[in-house]
Amino acid sequence: MSIEKIRTEKVAVGVAHSKLILVGEHAVVHGQPAIAVPFPLVGVESEVEYVLGAVKIDSTFYHGPIDSAPASLDGIVACIKETLRVLDLPCQDLLIRIRSSIPPGKGLGSSASVAIAVVKSLFSYVEREYTMDQLLHLANVSEKHAHGSPSGIDSLTITSDCPVWFEKESPVGYIKPKSDFHFIVADTGRMADTRSAIDSVTRLLKKAPQKIQEKFERLGEITHQVRDALEKASKQLLGQLLNEAQKELEALGISDAGLNRLIYYALQEGALGAKLTGSGNGGCIIALAENELHSHQLMEKLKKLGAHAVWSFVLRKKEENEEVMK
Repeated sequence: MSIEKIRTEKVAVGVAHSKLILVGEHAVVHGQPAIAVPFPLVGVESEVEYVLGAVKIDSTFYHGPIDSAPASLDGIVACIKETLRVLDLPCQDLLIRIRSSIPPGKGLGSSASVAIAVVKSLFSYVEREYTMDQLLHLANVSEKHAHGSPSGIDSLTITSDCPVWFEKESPVGYIKPKSDFHFIVADTGRMADTRSAIDSVTRLLKKAPQKIQEKFERLGEITHQVRDALEKASKQLLGQLLNEAQKELEALGISDAGLNRLIYYALQEGALGAKLTGSGNGGCIIALAENELHSHQLMEKLKKLGAHAVWSFVLRKKEENEEVMK
């Protein structure tokens, strides 16, 4: 069967999961390491099929030709056009359906997940294999529109099945947990105000550079210790470190009343540790439970106490000889 026949008769699919920052928010911008983990409970599915005419997007936010898409979709439009160029396909005769369960603006990597799912679906449409370098490069086209100068940690984690160690200008590392770690993620119901969080940290850095630099360095130390805790199955230590990281983030002025309230409730209900995840000033918290039963109990309790949405997930143990997907 010719490639033209395959294209006109098939529906090609690409999927991508989400991500969470476990530790290292904000400090990673200032030269310290961060650890991000895959978050498989929410994600994106992209479907591509042959439809005559201009390339169209069908999504929750927009339905129509890509050249008439709103500015908020500039990144994904640029990603689609660059992927078609790489695949040597004309920019026409395609409908791209995007279905996402990732709430935007919550620090879960929504924009990167959409880009990765779309790229995968377009490669599948022409039955081409992609390399990881191609996937990350094409996703980064979208991320530059969303974040200006993206660190790349979102795309790296979304394409991984284990925690990612990220440090500017250093090789990416992959962490193999030595135990199952049970987490819950709770949403405040408000989008993270990334701009105000960054501005707040910038103002503090100008006002008290030595003090704030010490905060960044302490967050860097905590991130190294979190890696050890994951690799040595130290759940109690990991919980303590998450609490310490939260105190440093509070001192940076990025943990607001909504986040603090959910963190307080999680700790009152026996969480081993809890902190904000992402840029702060809204968005989500992450809390470490003792085990699977406790994780579900925490989830139900936080729902009753006003969390907008709550998810329970497990960071799975990786054997020493187990291959890391990346």
